[in-house]
Amino acid sequence: MDTILTINNLTKKFGKLVAVNDLSFTIEKGNVYGLLGPNGSGKSTTLGIVLNVVNKTSGNFSWFDGKTSTHEALKKVGAIIERPNFYPYMSAEKNLRLVCKIKGVATGKIREKLELVGLWDRKDSNFSTYSLGMKQRLAIASALLNDPEILILDEPTNGLDPQGIHQIRELITKIANTGTTILLASHLLDEVEKVCSHVVVLRKGVKLYSGRVDEMIASHGFFELKTEDNKKLSTFLKNHPSIKDVIAKNGTITAFLNEPMDAATFNEYLFKEGFVLSHLVKRKESLEEQFLALTNNESK
Repeated sequence: MDTILTINNLTKKFGKLVAVNDLSFTIEKGNVYGLLGPNGSGKSTTLGIVLNVVNKTSGNFSWFDGKTSTHEALKKVGAIIERPNFYPYMSAEKNLRLVCKIKGVATGKIREKLELVGLWDRKDSNFSTYSLGMKQRLAIASALLNDPEILILDEPTNGLDPQGIHQIRELITKIANTGTTILLASHLLDEVEKVCSHVVVLRKGVKLYSGRVDEMIASHGFFELKTEDNKKLSTFLKNHPSIKDVIAKNGTITAFLNEPMDAATFNEYLFKEGFVLSHLVKRKESLEEQFLALTNNESK
């Protein structure tokens, strides 16, 4: 598989603040990567460094084969890292013609890209008449004019209403299906779970996880349990070899499994040990639960 971007031991300090801390990961062609973390985790700084708008403190990164200069490589990159910024009283089509002139690319792709983002019928409308979601879609069309090998998006659904969020997510999936690699920064777990194949989890500039989304959530699941004496059951479960973690909250015990076990077998086992359950449900861990487990472990 072709490598698009390699980041090695990247660090960025702003005075005493370490925004990115010894970060390493690789972007491979044809995937959708989510750079996931809360605000202040170093996502935007990382994107700024690889796009040559923020200077790194140490470490390095390389585009494509590692022999291409960043300046040349960025000609094959499309990026939106700030709010869409077009001339408000020019039409969408005229704005894109100006972008083509600035980028030095032919104007022949304008219709194709406007159709892709669902704005061809509004090509003659002034940018000032566009909704926030339409403005974001026009920005994506603009970033795609040079047919980039990778599209980089920083918080692409920020500030959008539910319909706008849905449209952007559908558009990201559509672009990915054409073979374009995508790297998007987001603090939204739902966004990453719905559109990304891979995820890099950041917290305070430190990488907590890097890999496939489905592998991150491919756990053995967990049980939600209730009994008359939850404290006694919690203590018992914490010493059980099949249980990796136990959380007691709001009258419910959550027991995370480290090996396969079905609910019937578990219920029978606990009954033999003297525990009569009033509630037993087996669930699969979501990306949110995995993310919280990662960040909780990191903060301990």
